[in-house]
Amino acid sequence: MGLLEQVVVHEAFGRNTNGVWWHIPSVANVLSHGTPDQIDRYLRPALRGERGECYAITEAEAGSDPGGVRGTARRSGDGWVMDTEKWFATSGDVADFFIVHVLAIDEDGTNLGPTLFLVDKGPGVSIVDDPPFTHTFPVGHPTVRFEGVELADSQRLGDVGAGDALTNEWFIEERVHIAARCVGAMERLIEIGTAWALEREQFGQRIMDFQGVSFPLADAACLCLSMKAADPPRRAALRRRRRSEARARQGLHGQTGRLRGRRPRCGRRRAGARRAAAICARTPPSACGANCASTASGKARPEIQRLVVARGLERRGVGPMLSL
Repeated sequence: MGLLEQVVVHEAFGRNTNGVWWHIPSVANVLSHGTPDQIDRYLRPALRGERGECYAITEAEAGSDPGGVRGTARRSGDGWVMDTEKWFATSGDVADFFIVHVLAIDEDGTNLGPTLFLVDKGPGVSIVDDPPFTHTFPVGHPTVRFEGVELADSQRLGDVGAGDALTNEWFIEERVHIAARCVGAMERLIEIGTAWALEREQFGQRIMDFQGVSFPLADAACLCLSMKAADPPRRAALRRRRRSEARARQGLHGQTGRLRGRRPRCGRRRAGARRAAAICARTPPSACGANCASTASGKARPEIQRLVVARGLERRGVGPMLSL
């Protein structure tokens, strides 16, 4: 399955509250780099739903930056001994094996670099904390301790020192999936909000006719469309659908203008408008605003653009408006 097909599937998962996804058998893409034996023991059973994995990276002092990982697997004869504690190990409470990102240390103490290891749940592996979360997923994000875990070299996944490259490969695909599910959820919420705004009446008219209701829906639609357009697999499709590009551009010009309007004030009032304008012209927000305004010149004002998008949601429907 290509990346575009994966994005479409994960958008559908997102429309179902993002909770359905956790019941679908899946496995980290880095297992495709395993040996034939590792593929037979881990990858294939995981795809059949017979095994469950947990990718353990985060530590007390290393979160978004895997370069801060300090957990180790020290070479011992023909094998390794792992000592580390991993935080927020998603699915660690239900997984029966782990992909663990640690530093490989040679017998003489030389740091051989970040390396991945496959660790079966067993002696030396324990859950030391399982903090509650507000979601309804069937998995948790526990703190898992690996203490004196003895591993054969056949449990090493990929080359020694290749951990960062492999983990980054997983990060890219996994984060694209997360973004796609968020876009799917956002699209469904826009549908629900639009339907309610068209049905609900206050002060003798539909609340969709109040700009305080319709404009936020239009903003959300433009943002959702722009996120879809940002997906690399969709760029070719977007080039074939110029109307979608125009809708995204219209809404984003308005978004930029509002952000620019929130910039800190420059100069004092008594200094005069001319001096204040000269000072403000040197600030990044003003430069961004001026450049965006130049790009948008000749187009309708943001308020009109938002009305156009809001009426499109009403008359054409959310699906056609957000389609590429």
